[in-house]
Amino acid sequence: MTNATETAGGRRILLGQIGSAHGIRGDVMVRTYTADPASIAAYGPLTDKDGARPLTLSVVRVTDKGVVARIKGVSDRNAAELLRGRELYVLRAKLPDADEAEYYHADLIGLEAVTEDGHPFGRVIAVQNFGAGDLLEIRVGDSRDVEFIPFTNACVPDVDIAAGRLTVVPPVLTGEAGPDDREAEVGDASGDD
Repeated sequence: MTNATETAGGRRILLGQIGSAHGIRGDVMVRTYTADPASIAAYGPLTDKDGARPLTLSVVRVTDKGVVARIKGVSDRNAAELLRGRELYVLRAKLPDADEAEYYHADLIGLEAVTEDGHPFGRVIAVQNFGAGDLLEIRVGDSRDVEFIPFTNACVPDVDIAAGRLTVVPPVLTGEAGPDDREAEVGDASGDD
């Protein structure tokens, strides 16, 4: 799933997605992608990815499963059910500036990746998190190959959003035995001197 889309009005950022209806008065459960789940309603009307069909949300309460929200103009369960699955976007310009050394994923996507010595490495096509921290998914050169680089200070020492690039230092994998190492281990284990 992408978290940004470019429209005529500007870049839009995905803030959440409407889940199921909640109760009989038209409330909905919303899965949010904001740092503070309750802040999803703080950006004004949210639209679809094309900037159409605005919805104005007010947060009723935050739960472990998401945010229970009321949508202006939706007053019954049937109307709420029609919104299930709807993604909620906001213009990037409406989001606050990121703090020092913090970045919106959408701002990283599309950046050119270069090595420490300035050689082209590829382009960031996504930011993934499989449970152990953010990884930059980088398409290598003009190929279809991708590399995952941990988004850490050691592996990404410099990010320059204004210049449209970041520096990558691919991690060195250790502890993996290559074919020559396996032969040496077998030779050592045989007891021959």
